[in-house]
Amino acid sequence: MNYQHWLQDAAAQLSHRSSDQSSIDNNPKRDAEILLEHITGRSRTYLIAFGETLLTDEEHQRLDDLLARRMQGEPIAYIVGEKEFWSLPLTVSPATLIPRPDTECLVEKALALLPETAPETVPQILDLGTGTGAIALALASERRDCQVTGVDINPEAVALAQYNLQKCNSARHGVGNSARQQTINNVTFLQSDWFSAVSDRQFHMIVSNPPYIDEHDSHLFEGDVRFEPATALIASQNGLADLQAIVEQARDFLLPNGWLLLEHGWKQGAVVRELFLEKGYHQVATFQDYGGNERITVGRWNKNETHSEL
Repeated sequence: MNYQHWLQDAAAQLSHRSSDQSSIDNNPKRDAEILLEHITGRSRTYLIAFGETLLTDEEHQRLDDLLARRMQGEPIAYIVGEKEFWSLPLTVSPATLIPRPDTECLVEKALALLPETAPETVPQILDLGTGTGAIALALASERRDCQVTGVDINPEAVALAQYNLQKCNSARHGVGNSARQQTINNVTFLQSDWFSAVSDRQFHMIVSNPPYIDEHDSHLFEGDVRFEPATALIASQNGLADLQAIVEQARDFLLPNGWLLLEHGWKQGAVVRELFLEKGYHQVATFQDYGGNERITVGRWNKNETHSEL
């Protein structure tokens, strides 16, 4: 069988699988291409241009094995061990969430709110629950004038984030001279239960994509999330416990006029805004993801009594 025929057959099978049609990456054609790229080591362009290339028996068997796993709903990122985020090639594992495209909206908003650097100032950014390191690495790659710290309670996640830092730098080595192609040397990853490892520090910006799904949410039994770590997904108090804790505790770790940015569920915008306002933040606003759902809420903290802008 050649590349073209395998892609057609695999895409057809994935299109007609009876279960799990709510996967975050439910794109049968693209899934088939990713599997074929992974096994053959060929680029997508090559697969299309040379579709008549024959598969070896070993390649065919390995592809069938991977396709069977995808047919059972296992996330494509876990199957191939990689997911691109902000054009960064990140290794993923079942110890961490799979980076979602909508989380790039959090990166975009953070970049928009970060101040221009004064010569004597190095903006400090904290990424809570860093997981694969996706958010921290994206921000560090874009703002080389900032120092980014990513923390996670899971030591496996911290090790993976550190590995992804090395991987991103290896991928960039010797390629061009633009800022995004230079070595990322302004990010550090630490094991920490939220703020425990940075208790003596303050930051210009704190960002987080914490657990925010209610334990009774039916979506936990659908799609890719069935395979992802529950501790990175589920929060008590109807999914609000971690969001509430971060909003409250972040005040002690933000510099005057520092920003807190949180990703949350698409129905949680109103209640998260209220959490910010109750704790004295100002300039509170919620922004939509690529699907038009409320996804990112931000607020600014000022330590004077009125919490007004300086």
